Amino acid sequence: MADRILCLTWRQVARGREAYSLEVFNDAVGYYAGLQETGRIERFDAVLTPAAEIDGMMLLHGTHAQLDAVVQDDRFQQILAEAALVVDDLRVVEGYGTSGIPEAIGRFQEAIAHLPQTAAA
Repeated sequence: MADRILCLTWRQVARGREAYSLEVFNDAVGYYAGLQETGRIERFDAVLTPAAEIDGMMLLHGTHAQLDAVVQDDRFQQILAEAALVVDDLRVVEGYGTSGIPEAIGRFQEAIAHLPQTAAA
């Protein structure tokens, strides 16, 4: 069950790199589709948000082990290297997806239980 996500976000395309950025984007989509077809991830979502704080993102859904394996994959690393040349502010963050939220909230609740509470002002 996919309880984690790998979120790749970026801002605007570097000026003069627009055509190559489309090649990198399409290559990434093809690669992620292949990961989904072979069961290496559960699914992925591509999101474009032009004229927003973030211009686009890819969300890869899978287990922690699946996403760790993807991050270590040479092809994934190559796509990241190419993307870093054509977009600004490329970021990769792993987080909890919908089915992983209860686990994350449980850890937070445990941490709260160990934290001395102070009176509200």
